[in-house]
Amino acid sequence: MYQTILNDASFYRVLLRFDDDLAEQARREGCGCGGKLHSARYPRKPRGAPEELQEEYSRRRSFCCAEEGCRKRTTPASFRFLSRRVYVAAVVVLITALRHGATPARVKQLRVMVGVSRHTLERWRQWWLEEFPRSSFWRWASGQMATPVDEHTLPLSLLGSFRKPGAEERTIDLLRFILPLTTTSVLQET
Repeated sequence: MYQTILNDASFYRVLLRFDDDLAEQARREGCGCGGKLHSARYPRKPRGAPEELQEEYSRRRSFCCAEEGCRKRTTPASFRFLSRRVYVAAVVVLITALRHGATPARVKQLRVMVGVSRHTLERWRQWWLEEFPRSSFWRWASGQMATPVDEHTLPLSLLGSFRKPGAEERTIDLLRFILPLTTTSVLQET
């Protein structure tokens, strides 16, 4: 069920629209100094998104304050990009989640599907199982969850904690949940 999302261009278009909405909200709010924000998109070379969306995914929305002396950069949170990782956020989440309980042959098939190396997959798994649970974000956010999440099966257990009927909706909920991890700029309310 989750693996079908990996190559679904319509799913990635939804994430693009969400990012556009977050960027527009940040632009309207302006800089903390009161200045107007100008577009300052920067290039990305994302891996894992469907081929037909590579162009749309090749730039990250960002802004720079127009006020002389400030020029502070504001990079809105993103449904598409998980911080500086090269692979798109949905791939990082879903491939790592699908690794739980999968046979070695299935893991190999998933890796080949999006072109991720065994080493990269292991780094993602380590991040979810070791670094993420120790983060201040998770220590705060896990206390907000209605039911406890098994940290030994992250991110699969986190996906399962969102009570939506479809895999796409749960994936979007998880991506929304981790928005604070996608930028170092001050998070805008979503």
